[in-house]
Amino acid sequence: MSNTFKSLVVCALAMIANVSALAAPIEVKVVVVTMFEIGADTGDLAGEFQLWRERQKLDERIPFAHHHDLYFNRETGVLGMVTGMGTANSATAVMALGLDPRFDLSKSYWLIAGIAGVDPADASIGSAAWAEYLVDGDLAHEIDAREIPADWPTGYFARGTRKPYDPKKPEPTGEMFRLNPKLTEWAYQRTRSIKLKDSPELQKTRAAFAGYPNAQKPPFVLKGDNLAGMTFWHGKLLNDWADQWVSYWTDRKGNFVTSAMEDTGSFQALTYLHPTGKIDKERVMVLRTASNYTMPPPGMSAAEHLLKENEGYAGLQASIEAAYQVGSAVVIEIASHWPKYREHTPGGE
Repeated sequence: MSNTFKSLVVCALAMIANVSALAAPIEVKVVVVTMFEIGADTGDLAGEFQLWRERQKLDERIPFAHHHDLYFNRETGVLGMVTGMGTANSATAVMALGLDPRFDLSKSYWLIAGIAGVDPADASIGSAAWAEYLVDGDLAHEIDAREIPADWPTGYFARGTRKPYDPKKPEPTGEMFRLNPKLTEWAYQRTRSIKLKDSPELQKTRAAFAGYPNAQKPPFVLKGDNLAGMTFWHGKLLNDWADQWVSYWTDRKGNFVTSAMEDTGSFQALTYLHPTGKIDKERVMVLRTASNYTMPPPGMSAAEHLLKENEGYAGLQASIEAAYQVGSAVVIEIASHWPKYREHTPGGE
């Protein structure tokens, strides 16, 4: 064999090796799922994604055929995404990522981290709640309140039932999901003592909630469940419905704390992906932080309070900071001790 031929063979083998290396899927340690950004991804008023992009140095941009490109830190193995708002966006974005052959997500942890409304009976704005139950607020029957039977408390009732809160409800098929309770508890225990930022603005807002002691506390970390719905609802009566709806679908095991739009869509996609082995739905965490209250304080109407909140959530920046502060404690722990967490899901030892 001539030296020239040998050189050609070596070059060919090197090219094949390079192509194979390029084609090998990227192992991702943690996927951080956010839902929206305000303006640019860096350098301006932060939405849900910006602090992750900047502080976790997610500098490698990876084109993604959806709402927003992906950003990755190859050294830490943390991948960040922005799904877009609403269940349609969240479900399709998560499904698209789960099926993307460029990534190995089989051992990945998923942290869904975003802002939310909060029930003043449970927490204050700026607080952070780890969810165990995700309940959907859209999959249901509805009759307008002006036409419901006189003895019905609401016109909203489960599909396959004959009345509101019918105990003979079918098994949930998208109405309710339960996350890995041991992982949720692990995340909560690791972060429960984190001191969240307070401010005079937060203090002024929460002071109005007389009679709601949890709403008047400085921001804190808790466990509390999430209700997802595409309609931005508000007011005491709908807050009461949310409490009952979450309790109903979780057989009184769950407690409504935060309201948002996307989490049942995201987890539905992950549930479909789980049997393929592409992702592990037992490694999903949901953290929602309170940017606003889901009902007005005493002495203010629901319409007045909602319109005021639409001018700017009182706890927006505090909740975005809390999502990063609490969520990153878990992300950094997993990514920094990957050999341990790659093989064993925390809380299940």
